[in-house]
Amino acid sequence: MRNFRAVLIGTIALLCSAAAQMAQADDFPTRPIRIVVAFPAGGPTDFVGRLVADKMTGLLGQRVYIDNKPGANGTLGGGDVAKSDPDGYSLFLTTAGAVTVSPHIMPNMPYDSLRDFAPIALVTKVTEVLVVTPKLGIKTVKELVALAKEKPGAIAFASTGIGSPPHLAQELLDASAGVQFLHVPYRGAAPALTDLLAGQVQVLAADVPVLIAQIQAGNLVPIGAAANTRDAVLPDVPTLAEQGYPNTNASNWYGLLAPAKTPAAVIAKINDAVNAALNDPPTHDKLVQAGATPVGGTPESFGKFMKAEYDKWGRVVAERGIKDTQ
Repeated sequence: MRNFRAVLIGTIALLCSAAAQMAQADDFPTRPIRIVVAFPAGGPTDFVGRLVADKMTGLLGQRVYIDNKPGANGTLGGGDVAKSDPDGYSLFLTTAGAVTVSPHIMPNMPYDSLRDFAPIALVTKVTEVLVVTPKLGIKTVKELVALAKEKPGAIAFASTGIGSPPHLAQELLDASAGVQFLHVPYRGAAPALTDLLAGQVQVLAADVPVLIAQIQAGNLVPIGAAANTRDAVLPDVPTLAEQGYPNTNASNWYGLLAPAKTPAAVIAKINDAVNAALNDPPTHDKLVQAGATPVGGTPESFGKFMKAEYDKWGRVVAERGIKDTQ
């Protein structure tokens, strides 16, 4: 009898909890929703975040706004959200590096990527493209590799930080081509791009949205895509694999996360809004034109994707001996 009463009480408690969560989801949202972007305003993650947030505002009936919290390759902003209340009002628009690479190279992470977040949706995928200035006089990755073999460790290859997708593109090319570039990490795309244009570094890998304007203006020469397929915005730029360097896919992506224990019904409501925003023709077209491929999908599919990326980059970090020295 006591066991029956315990089971009955437990069942009633679960039903009450489920009912409370459903009621919370029915009312959600009742105030503005904050999306943390862990990079400065004006960058590609910020651009994608603001575009999607603006559309979500109309869909959810409450303001969805961007809160820029740059630092530590995205982990500063991620730590802020991981410690926030799990109610759906604080979200994290993460990049691949912040949740699938940094955990393997940073000794004091402010969160556990797989434990402290609930996946909502994979928002976009972004190709990493290698670019040089016209002054360098090369147009292919093979020519770049030849330069690197002539001067081992002397060709400066800029990235947006240790463990960032641009850095991983360089590491994968090093391994595939059997060369050694001089890795020069910057704290973001803007200073790296500035120094490339000034001739302080010889090559840069970065997200297409960062580079597309300079490429179209003729200030940069795209020599290869560190991806499995060519980018839709740059269809004439072959992948590194097409040029003879396999296993060089370092594609970046942006995904939306909530703090762990956020009610599933709230997650589902936000997921619906994200997918609707990405399927909105004007929003979809603006993302594609900027070099970001809209994805969407379920929280479950994003969770599986993130875990696969986490495992993949863990292996690469171990094989290449990548460490956070900043």
